Amino acid sequence: MPTMRYWAGAKATAGVETEAVEAATVAQALELVIQQRPALASVVPHCALLVDGRRVEASHEVGPSDVIEVLPPFAGG
Repeated sequence: MPTMRYWAGAKATAGVETEAVEAATVAQALELVIQQRPALASVVPHCALLVDGRRVEASHEVGPSDVIEVLPPFAGG
């Protein structure tokens, strides 16, 4: 089962750092977590999505050992 890993503001909004999801694509995983945590709907569109360290689109297929990272934009300074 793929694992969602949230960073920074996404983690604060989700209320958890990681969670397992039953999904075949990044889009399915996002749909599931947004159903469980509706506040993520306002954060996810602004985030980069990574699988195993590389940026992917929502249509990207995931396997049971994949980690989907939800990375909000970072402020510099």
